Amino acid sequence: MSGAAFARLAAGNATRRTGFGYAERRAALTALAKAIRAHEAEIMAALATDLGKPETETRLTEIVPVLAEIRHTLAHLRRWMKVRRVLPTLAMLGTRARLRPEPKGTVLVIAPWNYPFSLALGPLVSALAAGNGAVVKPSELAPATSALIVRLVAAALPEDVVAVVEGGVETSTELLALPFDHIFFTGSPAVGRVVMAAAAKTLASVTLELGGKSPVILGPGADLKRAARMVAWGKFANAGQTCIAPDHVFVPRAQEAAFLTALRAEIARMYGTDPRSSNSFARIVNGRHFARLKAMLDEARSGGAEIVAGGEADEAARYLAPTVLTRTDEAMAVSREEIFGPVLPVIAYDDLDAVLGQIEAGEKPLALYLFERDRAVIEHISATTTSGALGVNITLAHYLHLNLPFGGIGNSGLGAAHGIWGFRAFSHEKPVLEDRFSSLGLLMPPYTGAKARLAKLVQRLVG
Repeated sequence: MSGAAFARLAAGNATRRTGFGYAERRAALTALAKAIRAHEAEIMAALATDLGKPETETRLTEIVPVLAEIRHTLAHLRRWMKVRRVLPTLAMLGTRARLRPEPKGTVLVIAPWNYPFSLALGPLVSALAAGNGAVVKPSELAPATSALIVRLVAAALPEDVVAVVEGGVETSTELLALPFDHIFFTGSPAVGRVVMAAAAKTLASVTLELGGKSPVILGPGADLKRAARMVAWGKFANAGQTCIAPDHVFVPRAQEAAFLTALRAEIARMYGTDPRSSNSFARIVNGRHFARLKAMLDEARSGGAEIVAGGEADEAARYLAPTVLTRTDEAMAVSREEIFGPVLPVIAYDDLDAVLGQIEAGEKPLALYLFERDRAVIEHISATTTSGALGVNITLAHYLHLNLPFGGIGNSGLGAAHGIWGFRAFSHEKPVLEDRFSSLGLLMPPYTGAKARLAKLVQRLVG
């Protein structure tokens, strides 16, 4: 199945370069948007089955991002596809240069389970906009959504443009052995290394959207109520199963008690006094991930951490309450590993620069969040930290800003997506240089004395 899908799409690479132009790409994107709208009820049902995701959350985090990406792309696609003139440098006077965006060819999108709809079809929008044939591999850990994507894509797009291939690790391994022209992977850093190693064997380019421990810093001038609201939303949406979710919070020691009070109030406001019965709180994706989170929480508790909110768990229902911890230490799994669930350590600090040093000593996070009103503090932290993105007095929302690139750095990712950055990820910008009346011939062998003198003159002029 994997090889046949790849062969079918790869056979059309040459045809798509000339026959899959602006009108065809626009038609494909419009058809995809139409199919998404037609399948809204099924999308919500699938996400409820796979992740217990509330309908409103599904609309906002799965459907809206893809439709917004399509709308943004349609508004700008003609300009993105346009061949661009490039001014000559001094040494290239007499030539004409331009950049021609071309599809890379046949591309692979490997989607994760946490946002199984939007993170499968969002990259597909960019792949289609750039004119590629695409294989989409949905996550087997979200089987209802995976099956739906098969039906939806088949109804909207021709099989010689997009193929959806279902399966588990074996299928992913088979796909990664094929000579794709680009691979777009969203998932963990550990699997990202496997993808990159596989891509190296065929010299495929890659976009890696990974993750890591995204910290929150509350500065001395933070608005605690605003910070609590944004942190609660960013952390507990999708039951914390978000690659850019706040992983832990650093709070000035003098403000710890007030922040915890505000945070507990926000959790209750969003999910009620019993989040288990809330129609706004999702579930853990499966038993394995539930067991991982429960073990992490139990280890922290037995090691001296204090649960100041939540902590309730129901394995059969895959329910883990929004949980807040204090008094964690660096040896605990919650401090060492990406949590990726509704467990939030709050860490009191005395020295802001020590916190910044601790963050910089670790792996580069996909996102860093800062709550502060003092511009000097904001600029200091912005300048002294490295992360895929920096959110100031806000969490998560930079993902939805289509005029900003979304991506990581180092352990948190490679390359960028969304908007024009997604288009560029799936495109090759081919330089075209045309000679009109350049003087290059005057510098060609044989190297006579006159040419040696001319070369020295050129060096003085351009060097």
